Amino acid sequence: MTPKTTVPNNKANKGTFSKDRPGPGRPAGVPNKATKALKDMILGALDRAGGEEYLMEQATKNPGPFLALIGKVLPTTIAGDLTLNVGLAEAIKTARERIALDKSPHK
Repeated sequence: MTPKTTVPNNKANKGTFSKDRPGPGRPAGVPNKATKALKDMILGALDRAGGEEYLMEQATKNPGPFLALIGKVLPTTIAGDLTLNVGLAEAIKTARERIALDKSPHK
C-alpha cells in the first residue's frame, strides 16, 4: 500500500479542489434547482387558480392563512428603513379594513 501524499497549500495548487479546499459553489443569489422548480410550480398553480383575483378572494375568505402567507413572502429583516416598516404597517391595516368591509352585510 502506498502512503498518501499531500500537496502543500501554496500558489502552485491554487486551482485544485480537494476535501480541504472545496470548489467555489453556487454564486451568491442563485437559488438551487429544486427551490426554483418548486417556486415555478407554485406560481404556475396560482396563475391557473386565478392569480391576483384568487388571492383577493382568499384574503376575504381566509384572512388568517392569507396574512400568514404575506408574512412569509415579505422580507423578514429590514435594515434601518423605517419608511418601509411604516408602509408595511399601513398596507396590512388597509388589507384588514378591506377584509372587514367585504364581510359586512352592507354591500
